[in-house]
Amino acid sequence: EKPEPFYRLSMPKQKTSSEIINEARSVLRTLRTRRPFTPAEDQRKLFGSGSLRMPENRPPSVFSLHASSFDLAESRPVSGVRLSPLDHKPKLLASAKDEDSSISLPKPPVDPEEVRKVSSARAHLFRRTSRGNLLPAKMFPPGQNEEKLDSEEPAMMNNFCRSNENCLAEQRAYTPFNNGSSQLIYNEHVSKSEREDFLKGTSGKFLSQPRGESDQMKKLGTSATCPRSTGWKRGLTGLEDDTRVNESEEEENFWHVKILPILRELEKEDNIENLCLACTKLHQALNEGNMFGKRLKRKSVLLKTLYKLVDVDSDPLCLKLAEIILSMKVNGKNLLNVCKLAFKICRNEKNDYIIQNDRLLDCLLEVLRTEDLQKNNEAFLYCLGAIKFMSGNAVLLNEMVNKGAVEMLLQLMKQINIVKESDTYFSSLGHLLVQLTATLRNLADLPQARCQLICNSAVSELCVALEQRMNDTDVCTYIVRIFSKLSSYNDFCAALADCSRCFVLFLALLNKHQRKQDLVVRIVFILGNLTAKSNQAREQFFKEKGSVSTLMSLFETYCELDLNAKKWNHERGAEENKNQKHPSEAEDVLIKLIRVLANLSVHPSVGAALAAANHVVELLVMVLEYKSVADCEELVINAAAAINNLSYYRVRSSAVEDKKLHIAEILLKLLMSNSMDGVVEAVRVFGNLSQYHEICDFIIQKKIYKFMIALLDAKNQDVCFSACGVLLNITVDKNKRALLKEEGGIRKLVDCLQDFGPADWQLACLICKTLWNYSENITSAASCFGEDTNTLLELLTSLLDEELSLDYSLNRDLRDYHKIYWETEFKPVAEKLLDRIQSHHHS
Repeated sequence: EKPEPFYRLSMPKQKTSSEIINEARSVLRTLRTRRPFTPAEDQRKLFGSGSLRMPENRPPSVFSLHASSFDLAESRPVSGVRLSPLDHKPKLLASAKDEDSSISLPKPPVDPEEVRKVSSARAHLFRRTSRGNLLPAKMFPPGQNEEKLDSEEPAMMNNFCRSNENCLAEQRAYTPFNNGSSQLIYNEHVSKSEREDFLKGTSGKFLSQPRGESDQMKKLGTSATCPRSTGWKRGLTGLEDDTRVNESEEEENFWHVKILPILRELEKEDNIENLCLACTKLHQALNEGNMFGKRLKRKSVLLKTLYKLVDVDSDPLCLKLAEIILSMKVNGKNLLNVCKLAFKICRNEKNDYIIQNDRLLDCLLEVLRTEDLQKNNEAFLYCLGAIKFMSGNAVLLNEMVNKGAVEMLLQLMKQINIVKESDTYFSSLGHLLVQLTATLRNLADLPQARCQLICNSAVSELCVALEQRMNDTDVCTYIVRIFSKLSSYNDFCAALADCSRCFVLFLALLNKHQRKQDLVVRIVFILGNLTAKSNQAREQFFKEKGSVSTLMSLFETYCELDLNAKKWNHERGAEENKNQKHPSEAEDVLIKLIRVLANLSVHPSVGAALAAANHVVELLVMVLEYKSVADCEELVINAAAAINNLSYYRVRSSAVEDKKLHIAEILLKLLMSNSMDGVVEAVRVFGNLSQYHEICDFIIQKKIYKFMIALLDAKNQDVCFSACGVLLNITVDKNKRALLKEEGGIRKLVDCLQDFGPADWQLACLICKTLWNYSENITSAASCFGEDTNTLLELLTSLLDEELSLDYSLNRDLRDYHKIYWETEFKPVAEKLLDRIQSHHHS
């Protein structure tokens, strides 16, 4: 029986998908493309320049922050009902009952207008009495200068001894008056219990201090008169609190020995560097005394000093202040303002260096870990905003990963995802989610973070957020950017494909935000990655309702945008568009859309369905018609690659088959281009289309076969493989076989076999099939193969020797791979060809 000629692509029976893919090698191909480019923001803001949030509907990135912004009352114990001031001056009455009373005399808030007048070099620490008098430092008793504060403000008594007599003595000791007037101290924060104890014999809340001094007061002018107290020295400093927190003697001593001297230094120092050093010492001392994270008796005193320093115009100092204030576990308004302070510091990229050498990141992460989200959602916003800015720095980004930021952020996202759209917090938490997802986007660059994201089920939480925030384009864009980065990795692609809702969500977003290019291009890029790696993902996406129609709708939209842009550029002058380095926005979407179609078509049933879809093929052909390699090389090559994949399927009602001659004519333009990648892609399409007699005639008519023979010299096995495929299909027709001898075709095929045979058994098999078809009517080997006969005989003999042909120095898996193709593809054809040549060879 006469052997039938070999075809490049033969499908005599239904093959499995793995057989099709193996046989089709370089015919059906998935495509790669660049990840969409995201330009860096010029300025650090809560919301980027591309945000669709209206300014009036979003928190500000720029704001003023002063000492007066903070609330001292927040640090104090909750007071009782306040007393209204009385018109007369009450007298201070002593009572035995009041011995255990502790009186609080806090000061009114600092006047904001006065604060604004403070020099930028130093925020003077103002204190005001009820009548606005300022007591100069020289009024302290002689000999006690080492205990007083070098300040323009009076040191006010904030703590009374348990005896009223001692209280008066202590007061007199640090507030000497040289005139006849009485000093009144206004007290508006006396708690209910203190008020009742203290005001047993008074009718108001002003304390009168007569100028005169009794003998008893003179005797009680030292600290020894008050047990476990520093007496008048405590009043002298003006840095004491009156809370009822129990304090051990050790804690009290630590405060006076370690903390108080530093607070004095902060009060009097006006050099920024020295203030920063003092803050560092204060942080170390507070940490040493275990005073962070506990209910400190003198917390308000400490915080008051720190808040006033906020007005000093120095980011390094504000950094130190923010760290200490955050460590003191402030809440409410003060937590919000200190987070804003941290935000302002981190907003300046120049501060990254000082931030990475300090503890601010730890403090902010602690806020996220311990504070209540709903009560402090605005504070969380600025806290996360600061962390987002930090994540733009490579050193801080690595530090975040090492400190568990990924897991912490995902836990926070879970809390946000629980909040329903009907809840009052839903909208404000959306602002917060923007900062969170933007930070995760930066973290996704690090291998360790990617591993943590997968291990902590980031995919499911991000998908939940995506579904809930479908109307929030900022949140959607950041989440899609995360997926865009991570989908380039196989393990994450597998995790994403396992999320049953992901394809539905992506299609919903594409339909909802069809003209939002930066969102669309990334979703399509993700779909391209998913369909490049998994046959299951290809089938799953294709079966989703409206999947192909959505892609086609996008295709039409962005083709129209691209055509309009081309027309506009043409009217302005084509020279403006020459040498364009990157595709336009519309072209980038089309590139990635076509990639999805090409990847989907690798699946046998999906590919066959797409090949029969007229609309799909028409749009691909349209791209090749109006686009050239000079316009956008990647777009044209992707369109050709998609047509190549679809042309593989010889199915009924094939749209590719219907348009095969038109496609062949269009491909001539690509074949003659200066792009080698474009040439190879066009040759691949001709390899499939040349199975049709009409295309073979076209190839001969247009002298394309000569071009294919010339490509055998390309010294590139992929190029040779594609060109050889076209020549193989031409030799099926016995009337066209003689053409193979033109341009030295036989010699070039033998050279290709010699150069690439041992490394590429599929190519070697293709060459042997071409030579088999060519020599079907052989009468003499010499007349058929000419002077290449002996070379071909020797080459086939050596290549059929297993020990000579298979490299056993390769690792076992690679050697087994080579052996499979050598045994199943090359050997059967080569043996037949060798036998034919030998039987017709006359030596």
